[in-house]
Amino acid sequence: MRERIGVYICHCGGNISDYVDVKKVVEAVKDLPGVAIARDFVFMCSEAGQDLIKEDIKNLNLDGVVVASCSPHLHEKTFRDAASSAGLNPYLVEHVCIREHSSWVHSDDMEGATQKAIWIVKTAIAKVSLARELHSIRLDMKREAIVVGGGIAGMRCAIDLARAGSTVHLIERSPFLGGRAAQIYKLYPSRKSGFEIVRELVEEIKRYPNIKVYTNAEVVSAEGAIGDFKVKVRINPRYVTDKSAGLMDRCPVEVPDEFNYGLTKRKAIYKREFSYPDIPVIDINACTKCGECSPDFDQKPREIELSGSLIILATGFKPYEPKEGEFGYGVYKNVITLPVFERLLALSEGELVYNGKKVRDIVFIYCVGSRCEEHEYCSRYCCVATLNASLAALEKFKDVRIYHVYRDIRAYGKYESYYEEAGRNRVLFLRFDPEEPPVVERFGEKVMVKVKDLLLGGEEIEIPADLVVLSVGMEPEMSEIFTMLRVPFSRDGFLQEVHPKLRPVETAIGGVLLAGTCQGPKDTVEATASASAAAAKANTYLIKGYAELEPFIAEIDAEKCDGCGECVEECPSGAISIKDGKAVVNEALCKGCGACGGVCPNKAINLRGYYYDQLEKMIEIVGGD
Repeated sequence: MRERIGVYICHCGGNISDYVDVKKVVEAVKDLPGVAIARDFVFMCSEAGQDLIKEDIKNLNLDGVVVASCSPHLHEKTFRDAASSAGLNPYLVEHVCIREHSSWVHSDDMEGATQKAIWIVKTAIAKVSLARELHSIRLDMKREAIVVGGGIAGMRCAIDLARAGSTVHLIERSPFLGGRAAQIYKLYPSRKSGFEIVRELVEEIKRYPNIKVYTNAEVVSAEGAIGDFKVKVRINPRYVTDKSAGLMDRCPVEVPDEFNYGLTKRKAIYKREFSYPDIPVIDINACTKCGECSPDFDQKPREIELSGSLIILATGFKPYEPKEGEFGYGVYKNVITLPVFERLLALSEGELVYNGKKVRDIVFIYCVGSRCEEHEYCSRYCCVATLNASLAALEKFKDVRIYHVYRDIRAYGKYESYYEEAGRNRVLFLRFDPEEPPVVERFGEKVMVKVKDLLLGGEEIEIPADLVVLSVGMEPEMSEIFTMLRVPFSRDGFLQEVHPKLRPVETAIGGVLLAGTCQGPKDTVEATASASAAAAKANTYLIKGYAELEPFIAEIDAEKCDGCGECVEECPSGAISIKDGKAVVNEALCKGCGACGGVCPNKAINLRGYYYDQLEKMIEIVGGD
């Protein structure tokens, strides 16, 4: 029982005191049992306000503190640190909000706001009077991390982690690093090819022996918590030998090359231009097992277990696949998507040819698969990527004519220059109403795009096109590891960060961070920036060597627990297990949500900092008034 509690009411420079009678609040609580001192001050968060708390703790021998001020999100740590520096356990400080919860929401009723503030402070005093000393949970961390996804975000993240001295396990499910960025003809704003960017990142990776790369690999299981993750990885065989690389030309099989979206063919044994590792792989589904390339079909998948203190997810996205008939897609051969057009540009020399015919008139249709009923979000990158691709086409093939049929063009920030440059280069822009989208019809060997142009008052314009390019958005790329780690999703299906501004690369699962487009649509600049941010956040733990967690977690009373398992079923974090007939809490996994306590039939589970006796006394205080 706390018997010498200090109570401090903040004016917040008038934000509180203009609408709450702070003197009346002090008078209402100063003589309550256990209250040693009650004061009001203009700014409790100021150095003078903090010094007031420190001096009272030392001079009045306070054993508990209540601060009534602004939101705890802003200054709870401030007041805890002040108490701690004066020798008081920081978790004996209760910070309650009478600004957002009283003065601001009841600014038209000073009497009511004051009475509500009194209730809030009284309940805080009741809670502190029964508070226990708590201590943060410290978890030791090895300088080892696991990055899932070998695209540009995953590679950037791995490099930044390795540069700081950590061991990094980089897992990529395809046979080679690079991801989707490698397929882009010219990336903006650098105007470098995707190959070049990937090659630069690969060369950096080669310089760090502490980056362990696992390609052609898939995650089989993932478990554990911050500081101690275990990931099982199945590495699929490449079926090649030391001789195979020199014998690839002997392969008699040719199949559509998925990297080029079927525009070209590849052998059953193949490498990429930028391949890392520089080892070919045999497509076992296409291989006839003729033996010409000196294969080794006795190779088997092998499983390894990796450990890491943190996991960074950089699993990327997948391009939206238009439905058959959507703007003629799948019906007319000369209707393709922007990713296919990027590869067409990269592969074409001399003149632009598609499906055996020269291409002169190209129509780009925007917002395909974005800002629609199926995907309400904007995919962010598509507008600028489309402008960039059209400028690249004009630069490489001088005789093409380009038309942009758009709903809106969102060339944000510096990318407005792409829109302006396109306008200067004889590119035509036609704007449509989303309620009346463009129509694509057959027109001999071409297609006819009909659009009611809002820039011309809704007049219907007909454009005969050799090629229609659909600017498709991003969709979430699902991975089983998300479910294994219980990572939450946003309503759009991408992985959800804790807070877009305050904790933009962290998930609700401690130790699991996000990098790149698995979190949502981003261009390559934003994807690599988020990867570096994730690495920086990871390094704050790895370099320090430990993580500190708040102590507000479930606590099991072993004498009351009968091992019924109700709490195990209810826990959304998988933090509770049954051992020797009793429930046991994994402190690293528990989020302190309290769901387990709600279903325990024996009241054997308390939440530290919110014990049953504290809650009951708080309710009694409110009920008594």
